[in-house]
Amino acid sequence: MAIAVQKPEKTDQVPRSAAPAAAGRRISRPMVVAAILVAWLVLFAVLRGRQTLTLAAADLTGLHRWLNDVNDSVGANRNSNPLFLYFFNEIRLVIDHLVTFVQSLISQPTGTRPVPQIGWLGVVGLTGYVCWAVGNWRVALLAVAGFTFLGLQGLWQQSMDTLALTVSAVLVALLIGIPLGVWAGLSDRFNRIMTPFLDFMQTMPTFVYLAPLTLIFLIGGASAVITTVIYAAPPAIRITAHAIRSVPETTVEAADSLGTTRRQQLLKVLLPMSKRTVVMGVNQTIMAALAMVTIAALIDAPGLGKTVVQALQSLDVGTAFNAGLAIVVMAIVLDRVTTAAAAREEATRRSGDRFLKWRMPLLAAGAAVSAVLVYLSHTYVWAAEFPGEGSTGSHIASAADTATTWMQDHLSGLTNGFRDAITNGLLNPFQTLLTDSPWWLVAAVLIGLGVVLGGWRAGVIATVCVGLLVATGLWSDSMTTLASSVVATVLVMLLGATFGVWMGRSRLVDRLVRPTLDAAQVMPPFVYLVPFLAMFGPSRFTAIVAAVVYAAPVAIKIIADGVRNVPETTVEAATSAGCNTWQIITKVQLPMARSALTLATNQGLIYVLSMVVVGGLVGAGALGYDVVAGFSRGELYGKGLAAGLAIVLLGVMFDRITQAAARRTRA
Repeated sequence: MAIAVQKPEKTDQVPRSAAPAAAGRRISRPMVVAAILVAWLVLFAVLRGRQTLTLAAADLTGLHRWLNDVNDSVGANRNSNPLFLYFFNEIRLVIDHLVTFVQSLISQPTGTRPVPQIGWLGVVGLTGYVCWAVGNWRVALLAVAGFTFLGLQGLWQQSMDTLALTVSAVLVALLIGIPLGVWAGLSDRFNRIMTPFLDFMQTMPTFVYLAPLTLIFLIGGASAVITTVIYAAPPAIRITAHAIRSVPETTVEAADSLGTTRRQQLLKVLLPMSKRTVVMGVNQTIMAALAMVTIAALIDAPGLGKTVVQALQSLDVGTAFNAGLAIVVMAIVLDRVTTAAAAREEATRRSGDRFLKWRMPLLAAGAAVSAVLVYLSHTYVWAAEFPGEGSTGSHIASAADTATTWMQDHLSGLTNGFRDAITNGLLNPFQTLLTDSPWWLVAAVLIGLGVVLGGWRAGVIATVCVGLLVATGLWSDSMTTLASSVVATVLVMLLGATFGVWMGRSRLVDRLVRPTLDAAQVMPPFVYLVPFLAMFGPSRFTAIVAAVVYAAPVAIKIIADGVRNVPETTVEAATSAGCNTWQIITKVQLPMARSALTLATNQGLIYVLSMVVVGGLVGAGALGYDVVAGFSRGELYGKGLAAGLAIVLLGVMFDRITQAAARRTRA
């Protein structure tokens, strides 16, 4: 009897203890995701083409008409509404005066003068002197050569317009960003308050700023500068705060023991010791401003961006390439100058004191020479107007057109085959699945994936974003954009995993590849479109490739760092156990770098979404086209504004899901 009683107890206990583990295996996260996708495919086959919420290109919803009415109302009441009279208009006038002043100095004639106050010779001389003073002679030579090349391209005035807008935006961004960054570095509470705003400003696709700002500040230089400030200020704030917080605590305590006040600590200790990092923040602000100023050509900002946009719209690859090259040259010069400025003190210490006694006399002589060049360019037309007719630019444009024609004649089979393979094999089926499924089915899938991958908070955010996407009236276009963005993100992750693992496993490869990635990040997005437009023609695939090139460097760097951070002892243990290279990568390094892979997916998708509107210029359609059409056609303004909101909603939804998934992976 005792045995008979005890046996059932043992047999009962084993299943009870094993049941949780077995249930955990049965309902693992990948299996739930797979079940959701299978159910989606089955229901798609049954319900295809029903309740898709398709909207024709010329059709408008009630929301779009209401936004059009708001736009008309704002325009009618702009000069009578107190909010505009005493706030928005005043801000616009101040920014306009700043931009006009800088343009009158270097790019635009003023009053009765047929040329700017400082002509090309003065600008080149002054640029070389400033670069030498804050950097070194090598950077000064690079700056002089680069700015001279801009004139030889026949793009001097356009380049100076771009430089004027960039300088104006950077001044405003730094006047706002550095004090806020210092405050965030000193105050934990203020840092916590600022972080969500900075996340939102950096997550939101850049083009989305344009439509509402033009509603408030009109099109032109003021809106371009304000838009650029919104995009370029967050790096200055974040990096300045990081610099202040990175000052060793022992140094601050030593200053305290000497009886210094808070103001003295800031001015005599914290800022001097964090100067190099702050200058790197200035570098990032300048690069962001230059990239955004070119994009702001869509709201009638003058400069190289307008030349690129007009050339892309007319499919003039040669002109677009010439102007894009000028943007790259300017970006390289500005990047090298600020980088050299950050490293100058350290380089001076390494060189010793042998040049220090000559530095001040040489700087004084250089200042005198620069003043003479500025005077000549202010007084004489020959020194004010760049000589020649820009024949170098004509040759560059002609060479780009010739190369385009050659590629179209000789490589069209290869490029078209690659384009058609991706489009027909991956993009079209996925787009059909998203756009031909009932909207509520896709919504349920997105919310379900949000809950499974990111948790219930991510699911709530996904629910809100999906509901607002439906309310925009652009569900079908949003799904088309989502399809292209997901395909581009898949390609980004393939490149990221390939090159990231390679770089993470080899220091030599990292040193060779990283400069190329840095250059790709510095280059403004418009420039990517030019060669791909030549190879693939205006199509969705062209936009996808440009987005991949824009987003891949970030993903590659994140994955490379994740792979490199895998403990060396773990890799050595796997090697001693007889694992080959492929097994070490797939069974050890990538699994242990899961959080880096998730973060790379997050950043890749956000960067891809930020290129949606750029893709609209070259045939991508969907939300990108809606935004561009809203700028160019008044009756579609409301639809374009709603499309910008839809891009933001897609970005927020997937940003929160992937960030939550990354946190769960790390946990």
